[in-house]
Amino acid sequence: MQELSFSPSQQGGLAEEIEDEPPSCSASFISTLSQTPGFKLFERPFIHITPPAVSPKCKSRSLSETRMFRRRFFPAASDKEWNDWQWQIAHRIRTYEQLNRILEMSSDEQEATEKNRSKLPLGITPYYMSLLNTVDPNQPLRRTVVPTIHELVKTKGEADDPLGEEGQSPIPGLVHRYPDRALLLVLDFCSTYCRYCTRSRMVGHGAILPSKSRLEKAIDYIRHTPAIRDVLLSGGDPLTLGDEKLEWLLKSLREIPHVEIIRIGTKIPAVLPQRITKKLVRMIRKYHPVWMSLHFTHPDECTPESYKACTMLSDGGIPLGSQTVLLKGINDNVQTMTELMHRLMKMRVRPYYLYQCDPISGSAHFRTSVEKGLEIIRGLRGFTSGYAVPTYVIDAPGGGGKVPLMPEYVAERGMDNLILKNYENRLFSYPDPIMPKCLI
Repeated sequence: MQELSFSPSQQGGLAEEIEDEPPSCSASFISTLSQTPGFKLFERPFIHITPPAVSPKCKSRSLSETRMFRRRFFPAASDKEWNDWQWQIAHRIRTYEQLNRILEMSSDEQEATEKNRSKLPLGITPYYMSLLNTVDPNQPLRRTVVPTIHELVKTKGEADDPLGEEGQSPIPGLVHRYPDRALLLVLDFCSTYCRYCTRSRMVGHGAILPSKSRLEKAIDYIRHTPAIRDVLLSGGDPLTLGDEKLEWLLKSLREIPHVEIIRIGTKIPAVLPQRITKKLVRMIRKYHPVWMSLHFTHPDECTPESYKACTMLSDGGIPLGSQTVLLKGINDNVQTMTELMHRLMKMRVRPYYLYQCDPISGSAHFRTSVEKGLEIIRGLRGFTSGYAVPTYVIDAPGGGGKVPLMPEYVAERGMDNLILKNYENRLFSYPDPIMPKCLI
């Protein structure tokens, strides 16, 4: 089969000079590791450590499958090209014809993609495409990035902008919801588009461009709002900017005295780990404290490339947190979520939020019940490390902000004590006398 071809207009305008060699698993590296006692070639290693056992329901892609994908669909691509993030962006799968050559399309996928009826564009990097099952439309990763007709159905309570971001934007592309924090939408481009995206109304349409004039207005607003101490860069994906433009933005924000923290929200380590280069990390660390919120959805995203990308970021002193969206049929069971949290911890990524899927238009097939989310938290709390238990939140529709949800662990309130229920459903009494109001 010939290599997939793309017109210049499909390749995007984000190409820059090739940077330091990005994450990869070279043949010599694999050969050396294969001599290690207990190492199995077809498992996904975490650098020098044999990865944990993988459950049958969450089987990771093997190294041989990724190589097989490259040989079949991108035979002309050299290792240097495959591991170049700009090459990956330029060769994204963006049309029904390209998708149909790789996957055995289901009728639901074919109808949605062939007629291009979705609001959200199709875009999948070759790297992430290599993680998809080519014959099973119900494979978790495939469901998150391949359109289906279900996203064309709008149900009660859904909205294009359920979080009311547009009503909290004093200037285009900047959301000021919380008193001391601001969300700066740097651009509307992602290397890979998640079908459940909260901002599917705008991403991929060129509505928010990373023009210097627009970003300067946002920076000026932040500069003249002393209450803002924390700025989150999001979009789209800020790390799809080139190093030079991203550094200009970080430098401009760091020069504002009252901006204490800069955060970057990105899915790059999961969908385009080749973007995390030594040069990028060296640049970012100049503007510390910089934090990153990563978006991982399923254990199958925790590949050797993702492990190495996260290692480079952590070694650069960048604290990493994960924000996972709870998705029906994808990660909505305790076993899958536990495995994901454990793998993130091994990658030095702290599980931070577990999001209830936002009620965006066409998201009913992705949304679980809230009770399902509470069930998962109950299945994590006490059964694994506290660090591995994220905070389950609903981003309140209409701009109310994040509301944390917890299972009920207080079984009863007495005059002198609380009756607490632990993770094993056993009851314990804790002394907590009610103080008379006159003594409070």
